[in-house]
Amino acid sequence: MENYEKNGHESVDLDKLKALISNGHLPMHIGVIPDGNRRFAKRHGLSLYEAYELGIQKGEDFAEWCRELGIKYLSFYTLSMENLERRSERELELLFRLLKKYMQRLLVDERIHRDKVRVRVVGRLNLLPEDVRSVIREVENATSNYSSYYLIFLIGYSGRAEIIDAVNALMRDKSNGIKKIDEELFRRYLYLPNVPDPDLVIRTSGEMRISNFLLWYIAYSELYFVKKYWPEITYSDLLLAIKHYQNRERRFGR
Repeated sequence: MENYEKNGHESVDLDKLKALISNGHLPMHIGVIPDGNRRFAKRHGLSLYEAYELGIQKGEDFAEWCRELGIKYLSFYTLSMENLERRSERELELLFRLLKKYMQRLLVDERIHRDKVRVRVVGRLNLLPEDVRSVIREVENATSNYSSYYLIFLIGYSGRAEIIDAVNALMRDKSNGIKKIDEELFRRYLYLPNVPDPDLVIRTSGEMRISNFLLWYIAYSELYFVKKYWPEITYSDLLLAIKHYQNRERRFGR
């Protein structure tokens, strides 16, 4: 049986596409803005809980696809600070319940331990309920010695807030005798100082904006927009995004 997958109105030969991108330079770090869960729910007559559950399952699949390809770093924009400020109390309770459930699942997910995946969660976590923060700490501690792959969740996150937090941390740190601030120094105060910048950022749902996602880090990232809602994204969409990335000439301002 041939390995084909529907992408839009076309069939994609996955083996051929995978072989094609394997001959090119793979991104080390992919950032994902998994947009469209609520619109997917409305289109298909699902509850928000059902749609978010499908979105989580898709995230698990997507992470495994990336590891299979050898993508070392994967960052998910899981819950923005703006979401925390603007979503209804009912929806936030649902999201917190799902977050806790998913983090508990990661603790015992044999794929995480088999593949030596370090899980990191960054953002203004103080905005989350304590029971959610507690299980996040458990997952981070349980995977802290792993370094083959990195799975990074941005929760209670805002790119602007991260930069403000870095500035405040730098101002508080008076013991280092800072006389001049450059990019290298400033980066030490960011949430992810030792994580390479995303090479490729993928956003679903057809929206063409970055929505406060990793503002400091994506200065030279390649952007790829998919019209599908997040629960609809497929393996071929990931392969096509990487193919698009490989076809770009990255100049870094040169």
